[in-house]
Amino acid sequence: MKSFDLNELPSKEAHGHLLAAVGPRPIAFASTVDQDGKPNLSPFSFFNVFGSNPPILVFSPSRRVRNNTTKDTLHNAQATKEVVINVVNFDLVQQMSLASTEYATGVDEFKKAGLTPIESDIVKPFRVKESPVQFECKVNEIISLGENGGAGNMIICEVLRMHVDESVLNEAGLTDSTKLDLVARMGANWYCRANHESMFEVEKPLATLGIGVDQIPDRIRKSIFLDGNDLGKLGNVERLPNDAELEEFAKGSRIRSIFEESDNGMEARELLHQYAKELLNINEVSEAWKALLCDKLNRV
Repeated sequence: MKSFDLNELPSKEAHGHLLAAVGPRPIAFASTVDQDGKPNLSPFSFFNVFGSNPPILVFSPSRRVRNNTTKDTLHNAQATKEVVINVVNFDLVQQMSLASTEYATGVDEFKKAGLTPIESDIVKPFRVKESPVQFECKVNEIISLGENGGAGNMIICEVLRMHVDESVLNEAGLTDSTKLDLVARMGANWYCRANHESMFEVEKPLATLGIGVDQIPDRIRKSIFLDGNDLGKLGNVERLPNDAELEEFAKGSRIRSIFEESDNGMEARELLHQYAKELLNINEVSEAWKALLCDKLNRV
């Protein structure tokens, strides 16, 4: 691997490495107003949620790398202590990008981007009507992270009210990630799209205590057919199948054919591992374990 001391690289180069490597990053489409009530709208990909009680969002309008100047969003947040954070879905991405243009102070990015400002319930900044989720926030704290170009300014926001388009709610009335079609930033000009086709589920091990990868027998853990994701799935079970379960599983036609067609025990083991890989690919983890352990029945 090639290693870097980011502090020794030119700021633009260090910035490029970080933004390409850390992603996808959600986008805070931040709406603010200045002390005279003039609106400003700008996107920031240094953004995430940092707590739910109280509900906290944090985003960072960094100092510009090219000339070390600060942004209107930061000035407005400092002055008014209010912001609306709008999420960005695929339908909004081009207008959001247009709003990121370095227009002069006082130019209304709502108008430039062709977006619709709507009044908030509690705070003064406007919401973006086209955004499916909008957070009205008060600014709790702003933390400067440095004085050089590229340094962040963490704006810690407490959500006072959340607005959600009913079309992205599920039957239980909760916001449904699969319906939002959010976009996120990568490096350079690249984005990614979190639609239903690109999303996948990984069950959280909250109510279970997995055996761990360290408890997987060496002949399985070191298999050339299994990768890290496979081992993670195998290590997340609470117990291994017992001999009776293995005997029953081995009666299946696939296992019987593997034993019948193999010339020796090692060949049988390889075929069992390949079968287990197929099962893991469709998340049949319990069945995969049985396939992997069936080699015991043939005394491989």
